[in-house]
Amino acid sequence: MPPELQEVQRWLQKADHDRIGAEAAMERDPPVTDVAAFHCQQAVEKLLKAYLVWREQEFGKTHDLRVLVLTCAGFDPSFSELLRNVAPLTAYAVRFRYPGLPDPPANEVRRALEVVEHVQQFVLDRLPAEAHPDAEGT
Repeated sequence: MPPELQEVQRWLQKADHDRIGAEAAMERDPPVTDVAAFHCQQAVEKLLKAYLVWREQEFGKTHDLRVLVLTCAGFDPSFSELLRNVAPLTAYAVRFRYPGLPDPPANEVRRALEVVEHVQQFVLDRLPAEAHPDAEGT
């Protein structure tokens, strides 16, 4: 497997770990919504960066999902469809990481998890099958 596809796989695997972490936090009683929200943002960020790695596009150290979606849209305009649902998750990168604000409501985080699942499938549909984490030889 070419090295760039291995790197894409690593980004996709890390994104999946964030999704799994968010799901686990939401399964707690009561749900740990601040942690889940953070991991939702992180999963989407890593999915978008996986696509950019495949496109050999530099992206720097940004957590701004709007910027990442628009960068992806430069290669595939259909990414623009994600903007409305993805951009609000950017705030989860820092908003709930420290004391002060109340944690996000569970229904909001469940919706964020739906966005993660949609973005995951959206990105996988645009990558070669051999880049998927479950591809042969991984």
